[in-house]
Amino acid sequence: MEMRWIEYALEVYRQASFTRAAEAMCVAQPSLSQQVAKLERELGVVLFERGHSAVTPTEAGRRFIHYAEEILRLRDDLAREMHERGQGMGKELVLGAPAITGGHVLPPVLHAFTSRFPQVRVRFIEETTEALEELAVSGVTDLTLLSLPLRDERLAVHALFTEPLYLAVPQELAPKECKGFREEAQLRVKLSDFASRPFILLKQGYGFRDTVLALCAEAGFQPLIAYETSSIETAQALVANGLGVTVVPAMVRRVGSPKPAYLLLDSEPTRTLVFAYRKDRYLSLVARAFLEVFEDVRVIERPF
Repeated sequence: MEMRWIEYALEVYRQASFTRAAEAMCVAQPSLSQQVAKLERELGVVLFERGHSAVTPTEAGRRFIHYAEEILRLRDDLAREMHERGQGMGKELVLGAPAITGGHVLPPVLHAFTSRFPQVRVRFIEETTEALEELAVSGVTDLTLLSLPLRDERLAVHALFTEPLYLAVPQELAPKECKGFREEAQLRVKLSDFASRPFILLKQGYGFRDTVLALCAEAGFQPLIAYETSSIETAQALVANGLGVTVVPAMVRRVGSPKPAYLLLDSEPTRTLVFAYRKDRYLSLVARAFLEVFEDVRVIERPF
């Protein structure tokens, strides 16, 4: 069994298509099909059902995929660890992060890291929380910025910090006790008091959406969702213009005008940010160095 046969079969599974797999692997489609067929003959089983619209794994194929992913993971970890033992720290770091959260957390750390390790190229992947967690599990990213709780138990975490959550409301909805205060958050309110108001949430796939829905459920109501967006900044702009209310992490509160009123909730909700990585994967020297730099920087700076 050749390693490239395993790679071809895995790509067919990921793409659900021999044609798309061949394009992704930069080989001719007939050649890829022949290599997968050779693999099936050697194993004595059929790995894929070849349908008109999609290619799906057989029962034997699903077992093959399970072991094949593990084989390639171990191969890559072995190569990386041996290279670092012989050559020292690698030259690339792949970070995953939600766009807004990453924009608040990462810049000061990256400044310190690239100053200390100028030879390392840092590559970003910005995605939804759901997609980022999948990338962390698959090992595409070295470290992925996420918030607890994580869905996949295969991920280990390095805790970063915990921040309070605020209820963002239009200025005209702020309780009168807040008027005249520069920091409205000195007053705590009940989330249930705003149950009848339209809510603005992040779209499906963003973990913070689940956080807000859980807070509403704990407060005893299901929110009336008026708008959905992929940006917490857009959500706050909608709130500032009187179109609803939302919950935001401390770090993203707006300082310019227009801005919502930010109210602390009596339940004192928080979120904890972490860097996640696969438990059973080799954590590279460059990833370890980045975590050390983060610890140094956060003693000096806080993102909120």
